[in-house]
Amino acid sequence: MFEQLGLIGCGLMGGSFALALKKAGLVRRVVGYSKSPSTTERARQLGAIDVAAPSALLAVSGADLVLMAVPVSASEATFKAMRHGLSPQALVMDVGSTKVDVVEAARLGLQGRLGNFVPAHPIAGKELAGIDHAEATLFAGRQVVLTPVKATLRSNVQRATQLWSAIGARVVTMRPEDHDSAFAAVSHLPHLLAFAFINGIVAQPQGERYLELAGPGFRDFSRIAASDPTIWRDILLANRMQLLAQAEAFREALQALEAAIGAGDAVVLEAAIDAASRVRGNWRATGTVAPETSLSAP
Repeated sequence: MFEQLGLIGCGLMGGSFALALKKAGLVRRVVGYSKSPSTTERARQLGAIDVAAPSALLAVSGADLVLMAVPVSASEATFKAMRHGLSPQALVMDVGSTKVDVVEAARLGLQGRLGNFVPAHPIAGKELAGIDHAEATLFAGRQVVLTPVKATLRSNVQRATQLWSAIGARVVTMRPEDHDSAFAAVSHLPHLLAFAFINGIVAQPQGERYLELAGPGFRDFSRIAASDPTIWRDILLANRMQLLAQAEAFREALQALEAAIGAGDAVVLEAAIDAASRVRGNWRATGTVAPETSLSAP
């Protein structure tokens, strides 16, 4: 049980976290702050927060738990804004999709309070952002990746693990660098491809007509192209080096398929499709593949 959650950012992720804690009886009071007063007021109306704060500093004052749910590009400024209001015992977390940049922002912004910070990335979300789409079950059954650094107090890592587990999440821990490499491959690149795929279609003279004919395959492949532009602009730029490396790997795989098609080589083409089909068929929603198709670590 936490006495007070200081919530910075009362949108989908922050609102869902607050609702999840309330539903589980893990927090007595939630004080929230968002740049938009209308967002904070809507969060209060929906029961995600109990009190609206006029600043990040006042939202965290007196809090023994703080969640920062802001765009990753705003991390350093937000850490600086809250630093002087943090209790020495407060557990501080974020929900950013990149970690190396957020950790560096925390070093600069939190300074002597860095030990309070446990970087976190819940593998959950929706295409529809905003507090109106927040739900208490958003993190249930989902993975949450924690990326503590040397300065992070071990007791805080344990508290963070217990907290996320208590709202139904499966917690894994890894280095920030390993996190960004992995999610460039399995999250950031797919979003980049989905954006490019849609833009490539609509740029054609008959693009709108093509979209009218699209079915379930198009729906499933393109779903994430409807994601929030501001959030994904920041993520793609924050993890640009890892993302560009993954884009190069994809380009090589695509060129191999194009070469087989161009040469009319049915054997090579079928083998490539079969290899992808078996990996995807054995993948599980936990983010793993079955042992017979596991890939060796680099």
